[in-house]
Amino acid sequence: MMTDKSCKEFIDVLASAAPVPGGGGASALVGAIGMALGSMVGNLTLGKKKYESVQADIKVILEKADAIQKELMLLVEKDAEVFEPLSRAYGLPKNTEEEKRHKEKVLEEALDLACSVPMKIMEKSLEAIRLHEELAQKGTAIAISDVGVGVLFCKSALMGASLNVFINTKLMKDKNRAEILNSRAERMIDEGVKKADEIYQEVLGRIQR
Repeated sequence: MMTDKSCKEFIDVLASAAPVPGGGGASALVGAIGMALGSMVGNLTLGKKKYESVQADIKVILEKADAIQKELMLLVEKDAEVFEPLSRAYGLPKNTEEEKRHKEKVLEEALDLACSVPMKIMEKSLEAIRLHEELAQKGTAIAISDVGVGVLFCKSALMGASLNVFINTKLMKDKNRAEILNSRAERMIDEGVKKADEIYQEVLGRIQR
């Protein structure tokens, strides 16, 4: 299990020539760290008299954040799992017409599967960005910089995972399916990047006042 490794072990494997973890798994981990920072802000706000009016909201945010963080950690593992069928598909022989057709079919299925995990990473990263927007409004002011750091990590996870979608859709023969996946990814990028940048600027403005 990738996520059972120490930070040093994970980084060492990531830096090696091993095929996994790669950009997708790293993006998921970065997203989980970003969401964990958001959870920290929520926990620092919890039980504080100054923020009594938002305590119920903070509890809901923490429940959602915990679920997102756990899902992103699972996606670190799943990204490695979906790479294996793709790697096998690339290695299939193509000496005859029958082998070529078989390889094309298997490869197409593997490419679609390989898109599924980074797409999910994008979805969870976008959810995390939305929670940071709420934390910027309701979280304790003493940890507002951590909202900024957390949302930047989640933005990086979103954008990083999108590259893993796009590199696979580019190779798909089914251009209609590729376009559907690309459009979904682009919509998430448009919303997530804009929202993350707005949150960052809000945090920066409050720190620099």
